[in-house]
Amino acid sequence: MSRIALVRRPTDDLASGIVTHIQRSEVDVELAKVQHTAYAQALRDAGWDVREVEPAPGCPDAVFVEDSVVVVDRTAVITRPGAEARRGETAGTEAAVRALGLTVAHITGAATLDGGDVLQVEDTVYVGRGGRTNADGIRQLRQHLEPLGRTVVPVRLTDVLHLKSAVTALPDGTLLALPELLEPGVFATSRPVTEEGGCHVVPLGGSEILIAASAPRTIDYLADLGFTPLVVDISEFEKLEGCVTCLSVLIR
Repeated sequence: MSRIALVRRPTDDLASGIVTHIQRSEVDVELAKVQHTAYAQALRDAGWDVREVEPAPGCPDAVFVEDSVVVVDRTAVITRPGAEARRGETAGTEAAVRALGLTVAHITGAATLDGGDVLQVEDTVYVGRGGRTNADGIRQLRQHLEPLGRTVVPVRLTDVLHLKSAVTALPDGTLLALPELLEPGVFATSRPVTEEGGCHVVPLGGSEILIAASAPRTIDYLADLGFTPLVVDISEFEKLEGCVTCLSVLIR
């Protein structure tokens, strides 16, 4: 399998997406569509085969496709989103990963899990325990991933939507974080940043990382360390607590 990136186009009702930890502001849906097209093109330019997941009518947050699935090796764990209004998003994602020949597992029952709460760093899988992912969701994910040689480490969150809203990993495995949003002591070391958008990166291969234009100081900092930032403007998605990680699912 080549390097595949799953994305889902924003729909006309995007502006009615859920906002939890920030004040709602006006979303320019047409600009969001332009930004999403540019985001997908950045993935293509970095060598990724971009595939579109079918729209989910009535689910304005479905553009944040990462929340609907966790992919580890050849296994795709279909999530059960913590926001009930988002549960209609998973069927289309499941169809997309089945079409790629992945083995499919599910989060079931009263468990909840959002893919944005799952950060994979080599064989360790950190899972945010916050408003969208509950304890049973973490337990079920552990059951699915331990046979694949992964260690699941839960992390309590404070005042942030998802774990990957507060911390992500660079290609070398080091972490970019806003420490005040995370349970102290879980991460032994990290590179603290001062811009919220600066702790959101997507490693694309080699030194390349996708990062939002809203973090200019972090962009300069990472470039000075020898990384290659690919900068995308996702301002309209940031108004809905979105970031560069949640707009795609990378299948390596």
